[in-house]
Amino acid sequence: MKHSTLGDLRVSRIGLGAMPMSDALYTGAGKDESESIRTVHRALEMGVNLIDTAEVYGQYTNEEIVGRALKGRRDEAVLATKFGFISYSGRGEGALDSSPESVRTAVEGSLRRLGTDRIDLYYQHRLDPDTPIEETVGVLVELMEEGKIRAYGLSEVGADTVRRAHAVHPVAALQTEYSLWERFAEGKVLPLAQELGIGFVPWAPLGHGMLTGRIRSTDWFDEGDFRTTNPRFTEENFQRNLRLVDEVEAVAAEAGATPAQVSLAWLLAQGDNIVPIPGVEKVAYLEENAAADGVELTDEQLAKLDGLTPPAGERLTEDYLRVIEH
Repeated sequence: MKHSTLGDLRVSRIGLGAMPMSDALYTGAGKDESESIRTVHRALEMGVNLIDTAEVYGQYTNEEIVGRALKGRRDEAVLATKFGFISYSGRGEGALDSSPESVRTAVEGSLRRLGTDRIDLYYQHRLDPDTPIEETVGVLVELMEEGKIRAYGLSEVGADTVRRAHAVHPVAALQTEYSLWERFAEGKVLPLAQELGIGFVPWAPLGHGMLTGRIRSTDWFDEGDFRTTNPRFTEENFQRNLRLVDEVEAVAAEAGATPAQVSLAWLLAQGDNIVPIPGVEKVAYLEENAAADGVELTDEQLAKLDGLTPPAGERLTEDYLRVIEH
């Protein structure tokens, strides 16, 4: 497994997103904790050391699963988690909160659930409109000085916020949705990350499963799966977006790889600072994704992927987009 850096953190070029191990947003998620723990252990054996979770995934349970999986093996992992979706300063349920008071309470809870004395990479999950980013970064710097976190990152924020935060203390990583399915980041945020030497961590690098080629019908989704209301998975858009998947599958056949591997290999080719974190809860999917590190796409294949049919529909519902800064 090749490596990259997020700030001073040396990480595998492909990480492991732990959200499907507990969060009911996806069909089948959180059904087999023992398999989830085996997946984390297998990741470490393969050199996949970046493990990404968040306090809000499964409302705390995801961190607990990751903590149990890393028991006795903590030093093998670069552990990332997130704060900001849950308020600990009295703002009420559903309020974004990255005030210093809330951040300090959040980090203690995450440390306890993860069974560790430090978090390697601590992300602000979404921007708090009521707390200046300078204040949030200020408390994160204090937590670094106290040894509770090693580095900090930002998730789904705009370029101006990145510059303001970076001026207080260097940002180690930016986490944003980015894939063959969603290329908004190429406008400002990804070039800025490359300009400033910030690591870039694409979430949903496989288009919420669509780029694996395994989803051919919306009947596959359980009730409650967030994709049942996602604009790109509504029936008319879904049928149009299958054409994009067909184009990826054609390149995969040429490359002798799976659609998921080709999609991840394309991401890796976009810059040495890019570290995708596909979400998995099964060993087989982990092994498939990790093998993308060895897929070398030709210039012609990269050009075909660059020119894919654009996806139909917004990437998220209005409720999800409301808390994303553009």
